[in-house]
Amino acid sequence: MASFDIVSKVDPQTLENAVNNAKKELLTRYDFRDTKGGIELDKQNNVITLSSENSMKIKSLEDILMGRMVKQSIDPTSLDFSADEEASGALVKKKLQVRAGIDKDLSRKIQKLIKDSKLKVEAQIQGDQLRVTAKKIDDLQAVIAMLRGNAATIGQPLQFVNMKS
Repeated sequence: MASFDIVSKVDPQTLENAVNNAKKELLTRYDFRDTKGGIELDKQNNVITLSSENSMKIKSLEDILMGRMVKQSIDPTSLDFSADEEASGALVKKKLQVRAGIDKDLSRKIQKLIKDSKLKVEAQIQGDQLRVTAKKIDDLQAVIAMLRGNAATIGQPLQFVNMKS
């Protein structure tokens, strides 16, 4: 039986490089000269904290970070931008969670997409990943193509690893 795993993860070293490059860009930007705040990465909790003096500069920090992530080949959808900004003294802070792993709801959604495709494959949820098995590798490749085509509905970057025939 041929199989592969569907995972969602971000390389921590590449993420750290993207954050460090964004910090370097902040030092050269005129609109961030003589301002407080910046970008911080908490490696333990996989959280990026943006802090600045107002919401407009927070949006600019998000754009800088996303640009640097794209240059490091990290999908920007791996960050959760849904968190609200919170005031902390003179600064406004926003915490961006780095999505790692596939949660149960998304696993069920992917499993339903695979089942609705009418391909002869089986998808099993195994913790924070999915294992897809089939008799033919062609069916597995069709599943990968279908999931890449539905990337907008999934809303989280997926990697396809551990392909075995």
